[in-house]
Parts: sequence; C-alpha cells; structure tokens
Amino acid sequence: MTAGKLIACHECDLLQREVPVPEGGVLRCRRCHAEFYRNLPDSLERALALSLAAVVLFVISNVYPIVGLSVNGTVVETTLMGAVRVLYRDGKWPLASLVFATTVLMPILQTTGMLWILLPLKYERAPWGGPWVFRLCHLCQPWGMTEVLILGLLVALVKLSKIAGVVVGPALWSFGALMLVLAAAAAAFDTHILWLRVAAVEHKGGPPTLDEPLPPGTITAAQCGLALCHDCGLLASARQHGHHCPRCGATLHLRKPASLSRTWALLIAAMVMYIPANMLPVMYTSSLFGAENDTILSGVVYLWTSGSWPLAIVVFVASIAVPMLKILALCYLALSTQLHSRWYPVERTRIYRIVEFVGRWSMLDIYVITMLVALVQFQALATIQAGNAAIAFGAVVVLTMFAAMEFDPRLMWDEAEQDHASTGPQA
Repeated sequence: MTAGKLIACHECDLLQREVPVPEGGVLRCRRCHAEFYRNLPDSLERALALSLAAVVLFVISNVYPIVGLSVNGTVVETTLMGAVRVLYRDGKWPLASLVFATTVLMPILQTTGMLWILLPLKYERAPWGGPWVFRLCHLCQPWGMTEVLILGLLVALVKLSKIAGVVVGPALWSFGALMLVLAAAAAAFDTHILWLRVAAVEHKGGPPTLDEPLPPGTITAAQCGLALCHDCGLLASARQHGHHCPRCGATLHLRKPASLSRTWALLIAAMVMYIPANMLPVMYTSSLFGAENDTILSGVVYLWTSGSWPLAIVVFVASIAVPMLKILALCYLALSTQLHSRWYPVERTRIYRIVEFVGRWSMLDIYVITMLVALVQFQALATIQAGNAAIAFGAVVVLTMFAAMEFDPRLMWDEAEQDHASTGPQA
C-alpha cells in the first residue's frame, strides 16, 4: 500500500485506501462516517451553469424590492441593500455589516470565485490565481446564508401582515430561486474532480504522490508525519512541504494550533453576550398607541398568540434553543477532549457535525429584525428600530460559529488511538 493511494479523514485523521466510487456514490470514512466526496456526473459543468444562473438571480434580487407595506395609500418598499442602509443610518453599523456580509458579500465572492475557476477550465485553461481564489471560496462558503434569509423573510411577512397590507416584490421570488441555485452550485462544485481537472490542464499528472514508507502499526496521518489540507483535501508530507499545502498554498498543520484554548475563549465570550442578547430589547416599536420594547422571547410569544405557531416554534428553536444548545454542546466537546476522554468518539463526532450545521440558522431573528426595521418607517404612525440586543445576538452567532471552526475534532480521536496502538494500518 503506497502513500500516494492514501487519504485521511478530516474529522478523525484515519488513514485509508482511496477506492473507486461509482457514479452517484459517496465515499465515507470507515471509522467516523465523515463524507470525503461524491461522484456526481458532470459536476463541474453543472456548477458552472448554476453559478451563471446565480449571478443573474442575484442582480434581480438586489435591484427590485423584496417586500412592501401599504398604509392609507402610502407604500414603503425596500431592497436588501436598502434594509442594510436603514440599519447603518440608525447607528447599528455592526448589525448592518453582519447582514451585508452574510447576504451580499459572501455569496458574491463565492459565486464569482467559482466562475473565476470554472470558466477557464471549460476552455481547457488554468485559472489565474486558482489556488488563492479556491481558498477564498472555501472561506466564504459557511458565511453565505441565503437560505436563512429566506426563512427570515417569511417570518417577517407574517409579522408585517398584522401591521398593514403586504406587497410582495419580485426580489422575494428571485431570492427563493437564488437559494436553491446557490445550494445546488455548492453541491456540484466537487473539489476532488476540480483538482484533477486543474492538474490535467497544467499537465502535472495529478496531485503529488507521497513516496514515504508507512511505519508499521500506524493508522493516522499525524503518526506518519502527514498533514491533511482542510481547504483542498490533499494529504501531504509535513516534513517535505513545510507549513504550506503544495497544491493550494493553505497552511498545513497536524492539529489546529491552540485549538482548545481558542475554542474556550470564543465560547466564554459567546456566553457573556448571550445574557444581554436575551435580556435586552431587540426592537423598539413606537406608534400612536405608545412605545413597546420586544425581546426575542416576546417575539416568539407574539407569533404563538397570533396563531402562527409553526413559525413561533421555528423562531424559538433557531433563536433561543439552538444558540444555547450549541454553546452547551461545544462546552461538552471541549471539556471531554481536555479531560482526555475516550468515551463514544463516534457519537461526539456526530454532535460536532450537528453543531457545525445548525449554527448558521440562529441568524434567523437578525434577518427578521432587519426587514421590520426597514419597512415600518411611517414616521408619526409607527416606526421600528433595532435594539442593542440584536447586536449582542449577532455576536453570539458569530462567536459560536468561530468556536466550532476552531475546535479540532481529530483531538477527540487522539486518545482513542491508544486503544488501537497494537493494531496495524487500516486499508
């Protein structure tokens, strides 16, 4: 078994032999069941077509109004950028920056990055600056939250319908289509096939082959001095290539440096911000009937009492339960790892995957507030402004996402390796 035919799991670091995957099949880790890649037919061609469609839909979504309110003949409409400008004008620039980054900047960078790479490959040319652009796409992927924005718009529509007549704009439908197209493009953007295509175009004959012999009794990449690139997935020799991936140029490390310390620091900051996020008002509403302050929980109660109990459950889960459970889950993972626990590594790895998946959905309430603030601006009749709790809540979401990114799940398996020290390499 040669090192050139080995792959390492990005979650448990197990060395395994790469095997052919049938069309439509999935290659998974034999130990923790993490997904390596899917063999999708014509994946890069589909990703290119979907990325082009996403550009068109993105222009429509940001040029036309998303939704409007009609009160006594007065119609107030807003685009996504218009909603960001209202937040900035009201002094909530951290919130405006977060909404702009997650709904405009990151999707644009990811889509244009894929086009930058895929268009030259379509004509058998190597993309200029391909490795750097690829790393940028990989960085932007978890921060593009169009699907969360759509759910937030639906919740905002229910609340707005109680205030005035709702006028649905063309951008709402295009945003719905954009959500589906972006998700399909990201799924079709197969990095495994991508780098094989790049190597063929550049006449490099595929990824670099590791010719170091494997010492007997080792089963992980780290034990063999091999580091897995978390951007492009290349398994490289840390001794031969130093601290950078020979294919995409990303930083290589056997384990994320100071992973537990950084995770704890981010978690403690998130726990501190979680208190004002739930205690302080997230919105200030003023009308002819007086002023009212709303917290996250009071918003859930309003949806429940108004008959929209399915949305009330969604908002409660996304805005209250998920942040709290995510903090508790990450604390459990970090603490058990720091105590060198060998209990249930497979189950703990599954918890880590769930935490990574659900973290972005906590942005739901931020988008609801953004739409309400932008539309309910009827001066003497009624106005809504974002409260400081919205900034604190946005900080909780960002901090917990960073904490999940900093946590290295391979650390959970390092203690379990001691139980398998006497076993030979996995094939």
